[in-house]
Amino acid sequence: MTASVDIEKLARLAKLQLTDAERSSFGPQIGGILTFVEKLAELDTEGVEPMTSALDVENRFRDDLPAPSLAPEIATRTAPESAEGFFLVPPVLGKK
Repeated sequence: MTASVDIEKLARLAKLQLTDAERSSFGPQIGGILTFVEKLAELDTEGVEPMTSALDVENRFRDDLPAPSLAPEIATRTAPESAEGFFLVPPVLGKK
């Protein structure tokens, strides 16, 4: 697969409309990323535990206890749109 085909496929998957200049600029970048990913795929990861972070961190969990929360009127007073204590948002999947 050539870099231009990869860029077109990635743009289509991401629903991006790229200009010719953007395609030319992204070509070497995408090529470098794909080369790096191919190198990673060659590594033997047998016996390596999955991890969520490269850092050795530990979560500090607290008990999930009920506590007072904001009144709906306070929570929604800076919202662009609200009604009766609820946030109003545009439909995500279109109108029904």
